[in-house]
Amino acid sequence: MSSTHRILRASAATAAAAAVAALAVPPAAQASSPPSFIDHFHKIRTIASTVPRNGDVNPYGVAVVRRSIGRLVKGDVLVSNFNNSKNLQGTGTTIVQISPGGHRTVFAHIARSTLPGRCPGGVGLTTALDVLPGGWVVVGSLPTRNGNAKTAKAGCLIVVSNQGRAAETLSGHGINGPWDMTAISRGAAAELFVTNVLNGTVAANGMVVHRGTVLRLILKLRGSSPPVLVHRTVIGSGFGTRTDPAALVIGPTGVGLSRGTLFVADSLGNGITAIPNAIFRRHSAGTGHPVTSGGRLNTPLGLIIAPNGNVLTVNGGDGLLVETTPAGMQIDHRRLDKSGSPPGAGALFGLALKPHDGGIYYVDDAVNTLRLLH
Repeated sequence: MSSTHRILRASAATAAAAAVAALAVPPAAQASSPPSFIDHFHKIRTIASTVPRNGDVNPYGVAVVRRSIGRLVKGDVLVSNFNNSKNLQGTGTTIVQISPGGHRTVFAHIARSTLPGRCPGGVGLTTALDVLPGGWVVVGSLPTRNGNAKTAKAGCLIVVSNQGRAAETLSGHGINGPWDMTAISRGAAAELFVTNVLNGTVAANGMVVHRGTVLRLILKLRGSSPPVLVHRTVIGSGFGTRTDPAALVIGPTGVGLSRGTLFVADSLGNGITAIPNAIFRRHSAGTGHPVTSGGRLNTPLGLIIAPNGNVLTVNGGDGLLVETTPAGMQIDHRRLDKSGSPPGAGALFGLALKPHDGGIYYVDDAVNTLRLLH
């Protein structure tokens, strides 16, 4: 075991102990669900357009900046764009930075020619987006040549400095169509949980294959130098994936960590699953334990954990935000978009908590905006 892995294991011991304690709660106590988090929020406010000067559209990833450093400003929101100005999927190259008041700048423009390392296929920025200590922004790339799934390539994770420059790429090691991601960090290490949707998917030509994965990647943090990948484990596998004319690819998407358990939005399976002991797991848990399926869920995509421990997901099929308890009770929902036909279809992707429980930021792909449920 590497020293970095030992550091992370030790720092996460408290979370693991909490997970064990939660499992020991009597069934009667587990049956009483916590109150709804989203019950506090009833208004929607448009913060800003996510379209930069180069015309990139189709906002996917959302991440809140936790600390000011370099060009990153605490409280601002980063948004990654998946499409270029011609609306070709898998060709977007920009991360925009938006203040709570609506001021938008381009934080990073990642051209293929500026990549410092290998990224099979180039640049098409996905929902996988997070900020690590030191202001290192990690964003996924699932690129296409012309917006067609037949040209989709494995891509990579791109590490961007706090000045907005691509500093490193992480490719191979099972990274194959990184679609979404969450991260934790303690001390000298960070741990990324990344969903991958291209394992045999393109070759299947629209047929469903069950090869979607969740990777745990451990990075050694090095201050002002880019982090280094030191360990990789497949902790989830067998998720359904397929190409799609409208969505490019459908497969495991959002992930969120709570008390040592990783919750996964199984988009094609129309459910949420749970991978226990995600921080320490040495082997794949397959698709994990079913938490909930059907009901208000309709192709769940983005996923985050609410402050009360509930799971928040947004539907790709109908524009709903759904709140589910860890025990699988769907206790609340909000309609975030009702445009198009059917209403809300294809509008929602990434989401993030506003600091101090102030609401939920989300991207509305139908109108290329960052919005706030508050």
